[in-house]
Amino acid sequence: MQRPAIIHKTAADLAVPPNLADYAATCAGFSWDAARAELAGLPGGGLNIAHEAVERHAHGPLRERIAFRFLGENSLRDVGYGELSRLTSRFANVLRTLGVRRGERVFVLTGRIPELYIAVLGGLKAGCVVSPLFSAFGPEPIATRIGIGEGAVLVTTDLLYERKVAKLRDRLPSLRHVLLVGEEDGATAIPATQDLAMLMAQAADTFETVATRPEDLALLHFTSGTTGTPKGAMHVHGAVLTHWATGRYALDLHDGDIFWCTADPGWVTGTSYGIVAPLLHGVSSIVDVADFDAERWYRILQEQRVSVWYTAPTAIRMLMKAGPELARGFSFPRLRFVASVGEPLNPEAVWWGRDVLGKPIHDNWWQTETGGIMIANLPALDIKPGSMGKPLPGVEAAIVRPREGGGVEFVDAPDEEGELALKRGWPSMLRGYLNNEERYRKCFAGDWYLTGDLARRDADGYYWFVGRSDDVIKSAGHLIGPFEVESALMEHPAVAEAGVIGKPDDMVGEVVKAFVSLKQGFEPSEALRKELLGHARKKLGAAVAPKEIDFLPVLPRTRSGKIMRRLLKARELGLPEGDTSTLEAGA
Repeated sequence: MQRPAIIHKTAADLAVPPNLADYAATCAGFSWDAARAELAGLPGGGLNIAHEAVERHAHGPLRERIAFRFLGENSLRDVGYGELSRLTSRFANVLRTLGVRRGERVFVLTGRIPELYIAVLGGLKAGCVVSPLFSAFGPEPIATRIGIGEGAVLVTTDLLYERKVAKLRDRLPSLRHVLLVGEEDGATAIPATQDLAMLMAQAADTFETVATRPEDLALLHFTSGTTGTPKGAMHVHGAVLTHWATGRYALDLHDGDIFWCTADPGWVTGTSYGIVAPLLHGVSSIVDVADFDAERWYRILQEQRVSVWYTAPTAIRMLMKAGPELARGFSFPRLRFVASVGEPLNPEAVWWGRDVLGKPIHDNWWQTETGGIMIANLPALDIKPGSMGKPLPGVEAAIVRPREGGGVEFVDAPDEEGELALKRGWPSMLRGYLNNEERYRKCFAGDWYLTGDLARRDADGYYWFVGRSDDVIKSAGHLIGPFEVESALMEHPAVAEAGVIGKPDDMVGEVVKAFVSLKQGFEPSEALRKELLGHARKKLGAAVAPKEIDFLPVLPRTRSGKIMRRLLKARELGLPEGDTSTLEAGA
C-alpha cells in the first residue's frame, strides 16, 4: 500500500502539551548554561550524575515516588527515590570501605536486577568510573573490556562469575574486588569474592556525594568496530546536561509519566535512557527482567499503564512479525509517545505503530560516542517516515565531504549526500577512546565530529540516513544506501527483516544482494524470491534494486539490535568475521 510521505500532527495527536512546541524558537533560545541552571549542582561548581538523578529528588516531595518498578517472571519490586538514595549510598560506602578510590573503574555484569542500577548510581556517587556490561557477553568479551578498562571492582552474580569470569580472573591483574549477588543459596561463598548483600547490610545508608567536576570521567561505554578490539568511549559527569535536555525534548518526559526503556544498561541507550534521563525528570521507570516476548510486552504496556515507550527497531520488527491480531487483544489508553533508536527505522514500521499501537513511532539518531540523542522526530513536529528527524536544541549538525588537501567542505544543497557531522560543544560528546588518542583524533575535522554515517538533509531540515560510510554500495557508478533497499523490501507483506550488502562484481563493481527473514505464515520459495525481486525493482528501479535475494531464518544482529551487514558480507564472501563479541546468540 502506498503511504503518504508525511504523517501530519494535529492537536488531537498530543495528549499533553509537548515540552518543545515551537521548534525554531526553542532552538534559538536554548543554551547549555540555561540547562545547567535546571539542575542542582554541587558546592563549588561540582556536578555529579547520581546527585542530579537521585539525591535531587530523594529529600523532597518525590521521595516516596517509584523510581524503578522491577518486573520479574512472577514478581514485582518497587524502589522509590528515597530508598534508591539509601541503597546507592550504601553501595558507595561499600566501595569506600574496600579502599576503592575516586576515579577507579567499577564494572557491572548482571541482568536487569536492582543491584545493577544501585551499583551504577552508587559508583557514580562515589566518584568512580562506571562501565555496565551486557550479561549475555561471553567470557572473552568480558575479560577484554575489563582488561582495557583496568577494572578495580566487578559487581556480578555468582552464576555469571563462575560461568564467565572465574577461569579468566588471572588475566585481570587490576581486578581487586569481585562483589557477588547470590542467585543460588550459599553460592556467594566463592574464593576471592565477597557477598554484596552482606557488605550492603553492614554499610551506612548516608553518603556525601563526591564533588566531581563536570569534566571528570563518569562512564565508560564500549563500542565495537569491524575489526580489532572494542573501543572504550569515555563520558564525563557533564553529560548529564544532555541527558536532561534530551529527556525533556526528544522523549517529552512529563511529571507523572510511566516510562519504559527496553534497552539493557549494558548498552549506552540502557544507561543514558534506562537509568539517567528518567531519573533526572523524576518519573517512574519500568524495568522488565525477562527476555523479549511479544505477548508479555503488550501486557506490560497495558497493565503498567506505560505513557512513554522507548524501544529498538528490532523489537518493533519482532512485534510486527507476531502479527497485528496479538496486539488487538490489548489496549494502551495511557500510551502517548513511542520512540525508537538503535538503527534506522524503516517507514513501514513507523506506520505500523500508527496502525497497531495507535501512535506513530518517532525515530531518533545518536551514537555511543555522542552519549545522547542528537537528531529526533519530535512530538509536536510532523513525521517523515524513514527520516532521522531534526537536530535537537543545542545540537548543530551538517552534511560534509572531504576537501582536497585535507579538512571538509559543507554540503549546503538539499538532498545531497555526504557525511553527517556535529559541531563540538554538546556536553555528552565523548572525551576520548581509552588508551587510543590517535583513533579519537581521526573522529574530528577542526570543530566538527565526523560520525562515519552518510546522510542527506532535505529542504525542510529533516535528516535522512543513507548508510555507514563503509556500508555504501558502489554499483555501475551509483552510490546505493543499504537502508533504502531494506526499507523497500520491508514494505512487502512477507518480509520481517532485511539486510543488504554489496557483492563484488567484475562488470559493475558491486551488485546489491539482500538477505531477508520472513513473517509467520510465509515460507521461502523460488516464486517468493522472484516476487520480492520484482517488488524491489518496481519500488527502486533496476539500478538500485537487489539482483540476488537469499532467505535466512534470522539475520545476524548485535545484542543491541543492529543488523550486522558486515557479518553478512563476510559470510557471503568467506572473509574473516572480525569482532563478533556483540553478536546475538544463534545469529
